[in-house]
Amino acid sequence: MLSVLAKLSGQGAYLPPEKPRLVIGIVVEQLKFDQLEKFRDRLEENGIKKLINEGTYFRNASFEYMLTQSAPGHATISTGAEPSFHGITSDNWYVPLKNELINCTQDISVNPVGGSFESGLHSPVNLQASTFSDELVMATNKKAKVFAVGMKESSSIFSAGHAANAAYWFDNITGTWMTSSYYIDKMPSWVNDFNAMKYSDTYLNGIWSLFKPIQNYSDCLPDSNMFEAGFNGINFFPYDLKKIRSKNNSNSKNDYSLLRETPFGNELTTNFAIKLIENEKLGKDDVIDYLSICYTSTDYIGHRFGPSSFEMADAIFRMDNDIKNLLTFLNDSIGKRNVLIYFTAAHGISEIPAVLEKNRIPAGYFMQNQALQLLRSYLNAVYGEGNWVKGYSGRQVFLNRTLIEDARLSLDDVQKKVARFLVQFTGVAAAYPYSAFEANDFGNGNLKRIINNFNPQRSGDVIVILNPGWVEKSGDYVTNYNSPYEYDSHVPLIWYGWTVNRATVTRHVNLTDIAATLSSLCKVPFPNACTGEPMFELFR
Repeated sequence: MLSVLAKLSGQGAYLPPEKPRLVIGIVVEQLKFDQLEKFRDRLEENGIKKLINEGTYFRNASFEYMLTQSAPGHATISTGAEPSFHGITSDNWYVPLKNELINCTQDISVNPVGGSFESGLHSPVNLQASTFSDELVMATNKKAKVFAVGMKESSSIFSAGHAANAAYWFDNITGTWMTSSYYIDKMPSWVNDFNAMKYSDTYLNGIWSLFKPIQNYSDCLPDSNMFEAGFNGINFFPYDLKKIRSKNNSNSKNDYSLLRETPFGNELTTNFAIKLIENEKLGKDDVIDYLSICYTSTDYIGHRFGPSSFEMADAIFRMDNDIKNLLTFLNDSIGKRNVLIYFTAAHGISEIPAVLEKNRIPAGYFMQNQALQLLRSYLNAVYGEGNWVKGYSGRQVFLNRTLIEDARLSLDDVQKKVARFLVQFTGVAAAYPYSAFEANDFGNGNLKRIINNFNPQRSGDVIVILNPGWVEKSGDYVTNYNSPYEYDSHVPLIWYGWTVNRATVTRHVNLTDIAATLSSLCKVPFPNACTGEPMFELFR
């Protein structure tokens, strides 16, 4: 009767279902809030702009921890907890007992499935907390189907969680999608069929040219400029990917890593995600399913070309088109009223320091290798010859605790000496010893962000904070992230579909609130270490 009356009155009644059939998380690596705003008027009507115009747009969402790297970002979004609780404090860390630097998803107890050997030695073994998708699987007695796809293994694995059906990532050696035996023992036939199409070869035999007319790039840096690293010194459109790849592969025939550094990595991810939804029949019954789609190409492009480049603008335009294709597929096959989507980013990025300096804004590169060399010389002068420093990773200094203990030195004293030495370098805002964060609560601010990032088993002995605009020098990359500042921590957040109303929210929210909101909307328990709170604007 209600629908009849609505039709008679000329207004369509919209009665959303009690719960969504499919939840999709779209997480971009390296997309700061102002980048989306910059290109908003030039985006496709049915892509990201559709999410903004028809969804709830949170304009003040940020990460509240110090080391804004990729892996901690994905883990924080999925668990609703800070790195100090979920344990993924950085992309890599030192393990004293093994005397080695390990990757955050490294797991030698599993086997590769569908790809090369070393590319498959990954699992969520180091993730110490449950995710929203884990709780969804538990609450539905394993009836919910949970997947994640992303070019980078850590983004896919931490988005999928522990109890997922599978997490798929891209293998640079074979150019195919793969996983590990942690999830499945045999690759599904539809994945083998997709891999057999050799899309990676098709992309890398082509040309990367501008996606839109050149006037759409007018507020970017010049296409060719002195600030960008480019590919083998080539930093202007069009890019002949076949030629670039052949130069990169002079010593190896099997290397598809270049695909990650072009927008076609995102396009391949989108096409694979759509195939996954079709073949795994996501959203086709009354049990909520979950899929995380991780776009990583912007990460690599930003490192090489910077956030104000033609290349980054083109990557965003092309990703917008990918999302348009995804939304069209979802609306046609499942229906907007049955799908709940959130769109966000794992971190932002700093402007290229040289670009800031040209505009008389303080900036620079912190030469961590030189600083580490001088630090070793200093410690040898103070304590005698010895391998006092294990290494440096992600703005953290890892000391040789075994040697310090054998020398009967106070670890606390050595950490403080290292911190006092490092703070003398140009570009270093502060350096804090491990002991400062073992049992302290600094309230808000940067010190609180270190607390949120601190884990006794995985954090370094000294954490370094650089001045705003300063980044670590890393290989041939021209810029980086990994700071608590606005450009690294402030990211877009949009909700779309199901019961989501059109709204713009300006209050501050923490990215830990995403998992809490999902759990509340889907009526499942919060992840077990969740510190986030539901975003009440989505419950009106």
